[in-house]
Amino acid sequence: MLTPMLAEVSGNLHVGLAALGGALGVGFIGMKASEAVGRNPGAATPILVQSILAIAFAEAIVFYALFLVK
Repeated sequence: MLTPMLAEVSGNLHVGLAALGGALGVGFIGMKASEAVGRNPGAATPILVQSILAIAFAEAIVFYALFLVK
């Protein structure tokens, strides 16, 4: 009786931690991309492309967690 409840709690917990990690990652990427564009405005387009790719990879962690929950 206790084991299924713990399994469900731990599954929800790891999805929540993955969402928290993804959100922090997206925030840090945006912060650093803004700093980089502020230092070098001419490189805004390559920085934008790199940051969009990095944000997509950070968001993928949440999707992996959602697919692995059950």
